[in-house]
Amino acid sequence: MSSASSSVRRIAATVLAAGAIVSAAALPAAAHDGDRHQQRHPRVEISRVQADSPGREDRSNRSLNNEWVEIRNTTRNPINLRGWTLRDNDGNRYRFDNIRIGSRDTIRIHTGNGRDTRTDLFQDRRDYVWDNRSDTATLRDDRGRTVDTETWGRRR
Repeated sequence: MSSASSSVRRIAATVLAAGAIVSAAALPAAAHDGDRHQQRHPRVEISRVQADSPGREDRSNRSLNNEWVEIRNTTRNPINLRGWTLRDNDGNRYRFDNIRIGSRDTIRIHTGNGRDTRTDLFQDRRDYVWDNRSDTATLRDDRGRTVDTETWGRRR
């Protein structure tokens, strides 16, 4: 009986080990399926920030417009940014109107005054928004969910 019970234990151990291996292999596959699901959602990111306007900072419109944030659509589909917002740490907020960003396109949001185009938007401000030394640009969708952030410098 002891050899039979020993055989049963070995078989049970083998079955349990095989189950553990199958479970471990299935876990990464399930996580990968989740990644594919995430890729179906729009992916827009802050690709570049120029917080420190080159040249003299004299609050001229030219200087204000040399301060900007670039946003890139990394997907194959155009995305409407209506209701999305771009904010800094001080609470300055730019709200997007009915703006479509094309597939894999980039748009720049300038601080100063100007005429909006397909590639350049203007906040129509008369003062700088982005702190040269330290700030965070936060992009939120129309439901208020954070889509992306870009931080530079040291936090205060």
